[in-house]
Amino acid sequence: MKLSVCVDAVYRGKDFYASIEEIREIGYDTIEFWSWWDKDVEKVAHATRELGLGIASVCTKMESLVDASKREGFVTGLRESIEVAGQLGCKVLITQAGAELVGVPREEQRRSIIEGLKVAAPLLEEAGVMIVLEPLNTLVDHKGYYLYSSEEAFHIVREVGSPNVKLVFDIYHQQIMEGNVLANIIPNLGLIGHFHAAGNPGRHELSSGELHYGRIFEAIDAAGYEGYMGLEYFPVAAPADGLKALLGS
Repeated sequence: MKLSVCVDAVYRGKDFYASIEEIREIGYDTIEFWSWWDKDVEKVAHATRELGLGIASVCTKMESLVDASKREGFVTGLRESIEVAGQLGCKVLITQAGAELVGVPREEQRRSIIEGLKVAAPLLEEAGVMIVLEPLNTLVDHKGYYLYSSEEAFHIVREVGSPNVKLVFDIYHQQIMEGNVLANIIPNLGLIGHFHAAGNPGRHELSSGELHYGRIFEAIDAAGYEGYMGLEYFPVAAPADGLKALLGS
């Protein structure tokens, strides 16, 4: 398992380029961020190359996957995002499902997600890029969001049936919604393409709250996961303090 620092979370509100310089100085070699469309992609690509930083993931330009009428917009945004991923040397795009549609059966919405991702799969496979679908918690941060269950998300990924379509397992969100973090992760590890981590409650440093991240990381490592664990939290202390602590420096 490798660590990636989510700049838009850990350095929220701070200068992007000063932040990635600090991340590199601390000792990390990989970052991720949410939105590329509000950044100068060429400048980001140049700056990360100069610093020797890889980019683990960015978000795709998102339209609702639960709403079939917005599929064309989703595919258009995905094509743009795949092109940007190529410029950045990034192999993972994060997507969300969208808000639950009131009055529409959940099965219809779930089917729309599956069909949208099946349309996306050949584009991803041709480009050598993976998309990862993200369940979120609906109790604290994302009320009204459709996809909150890891079980349902794994079921969706299985139905799509592409090695380029997997799940981003956000440990913070799933601890809120269902707990049993390792019991849900380990048997389904082959369906997970990326992780996010934050302390719970509060979404702060990993050392805060009820989650024993040392044990969680050990178990994921021992199970053979070789991808990235994105550090996606909002620090209480200076960003550098928590990042240094995770590296033991």
